[in-house]
Amino acid sequence: MRLDGKVAIITGSASGISGEVMGFGGATANLFANEGAKVVVTDVNEIMGEKTARQLNDKGHDSIFVKLDVSDESDWVNVIDVTVKEFGKLDILVNNAGIGGPSVIEDTDVRLWDRQFDVMAKGTFLGTKHSIPELRRTKKGSIVNVSSVFGMVGSLGDSVYSAAKGAIRTFTKAAAVQYAKDGIRVNSVHPGWGLTPMTADSYKDKTVWGPKLATVPMGRLARPEEIGYGILFLASDEASFITGAELVIDGGRIAW
Repeated sequence: MRLDGKVAIITGSASGISGEVMGFGGATANLFANEGAKVVVTDVNEIMGEKTARQLNDKGHDSIFVKLDVSDESDWVNVIDVTVKEFGKLDILVNNAGIGGPSVIEDTDVRLWDRQFDVMAKGTFLGTKHSIPELRRTKKGSIVNVSSVFGMVGSLGDSVYSAAKGAIRTFTKAAAVQYAKDGIRVNSVHPGWGLTPMTADSYKDKTVWGPKLATVPMGRLARPEEIGYGILFLASDEASFITGAELVIDGGRIAW
């Protein structure tokens, strides 16, 4: 029970249904609940979010769903308020919500740039901003921000995604330095390619994923729970002296 008694908000965690392809957030919600955490599932997808929270409760865990558009500051105020009213505190925040879409620089529309930055960079900022007062009260708070290996290296076709994920990477370090004195740890996770609801369709085409897998030394996609276990470690007290760090989970993709 590595998170026994802790309360966690996980953004973008609606895709957490057992027996279906899970997202990184959904898999993390399941792992956290299994380790004793009270889990606040948040997402813009209300139907899937309610279903995920209900399934966790049916398994004997303690979970609620709160609709959250991570780019909307008023939504963040609400989710923090609901969490504290329901569970009395907040120990962990996982900023996982993200979107994708190919974007060669010359062909990128400003609206695409703004949307991806709103969800990933701005969403991470707002979540961190509004969770800090509650995390400070625990004196052992943890924030885990889900970036990407493409927040560390360049991509041939995802310039906006890389830029937004890179913003998360450096923002994480700034937050880690600023709030270490308050006992709040802030770290980032950098997944490589994984099979999730957002990527499943593209991986049906071998011409798409074949060349990608050829660049992964371990020769396969990540399973969502493999990313979740990294998030779990950083959220837990086992990582009590780790802050401002980057955990790469990519099967060796960027080691080449």
